[in-house]
Amino acid sequence: MTEKKKKTEIDYWNPEDQEFWQREGKRHARRNLWISVAALFLAFVVWQIWSVVATHLNEVGFQFTEGELFTLAALPGLTGATLRIVFTFMPGLVGGRNFTVISTGLLLVPTIGIGIAVQNPDTSFMTMAILAALCGIGGGNFSSSMANISPFFPKKEQGGALGINAGIGNLGVSAVQFVTPLALGFGMIGFLTGNPQTLDDGSQVWIQNAAFVWVIPIALVTVAAYFGMNNLPGTKRSVKEQSVIFKNKHTWIMTWLYTMCFGSFIGYAAAFPLLINNQFPELNMAGLAFLGPLIGASIRPLGGWISDKFGGAIVTFWDIVIMIAATFGVIYFININNFTGFLIMFLILFMTTGIANGSTFRMIPVIFPAKEAPAVLGFTAAIAAYGAFIIPEVFGWSMETTGSGVAALYLFIVYYIISLGLNWYYYSRKNAEVKC
Repeated sequence: MTEKKKKTEIDYWNPEDQEFWQREGKRHARRNLWISVAALFLAFVVWQIWSVVATHLNEVGFQFTEGELFTLAALPGLTGATLRIVFTFMPGLVGGRNFTVISTGLLLVPTIGIGIAVQNPDTSFMTMAILAALCGIGGGNFSSSMANISPFFPKKEQGGALGINAGIGNLGVSAVQFVTPLALGFGMIGFLTGNPQTLDDGSQVWIQNAAFVWVIPIALVTVAAYFGMNNLPGTKRSVKEQSVIFKNKHTWIMTWLYTMCFGSFIGYAAAFPLLINNQFPELNMAGLAFLGPLIGASIRPLGGWISDKFGGAIVTFWDIVIMIAATFGVIYFININNFTGFLIMFLILFMTTGIANGSTFRMIPVIFPAKEAPAVLGFTAAIAAYGAFIIPEVFGWSMETTGSGVAALYLFIVYYIISLGLNWYYYSRKNAEVKC
């Protein structure tokens, strides 16, 4: 065995063996987890970067239509969800550590590209659209990350581990909204990041910094993944071997349930600023939209931890009940034009999406054999990510046809009620087919 292989390959891995786990397994697992967390955090940043960049383009000389700006903001969601389907199988094909290095390093392509392109107002829409589509790499990385981390931990700890990986990773959605306004205001390293742009009021911004500020962190985490992560023995499998999951009905049921929570989380995160502006245009409160994804992402590890203690299915059941009630609450406060109540109910809704994100991902390793669970985790995450595109579209349809987001919310309630029934029948009732 070469020295390089000794550093990246592990010859024996059995986290269910408590003696092995305490002796060395826990140490390796935690190191891989924390590097994975950093990589996934940056992946979410890149995936959501256009939600911020697109709002500033016309301020610095671009002349894109509203439809074009919406397309730039929506493309990463579409490509990210599609790439998740492919990335689901990559850890099994090339090794989890290997693909983390590749997929994290690839984030530099759209990041550097955006930093260059936004400095020239003559940059074509097609170029911008390609860069936006490439940001979907960040969205795709979620599936490979979760599929990679799952086998590192014993089943009794997988809920917490997956919750930490996904929860802190999801914080990238809020982080990009926090950091970007600060980064736009100063030249980071002088001429290396380019000249500032002058706004109509005479102030200067460096819009390229919205992308460039993430280049060094991405490079550092890529190096950390290369030297600090491991490939596990017995986890590499062909696409054919992994595709057995599609013959299991529980793959599709869990995909429906995870779409209910993560699809809602990422879709609401994308639509929340627009919904606030549409329903309460006189208040100018869209700046509070970051609170939703911040709460949803922060509480996800708690959902996994609680599920490790009490069971994922029962936590998911009561969470959906609260989710339905909170959605009705949002509708009520929209109808009486009360922003405070609307915001509180929506933040509760975000909280429930975060808890269910953790609890449903705790259910999967219990329902499926160890060899199938990573692929199921990745595939369910792939389909759920289409919520980033679908939910804003449904809200847009509702607003255009009725002048309000209420119709969309009623449709989502129907989805949640069906989800409640599926979870109860198959997983949480007394004589359920799979108690988890």
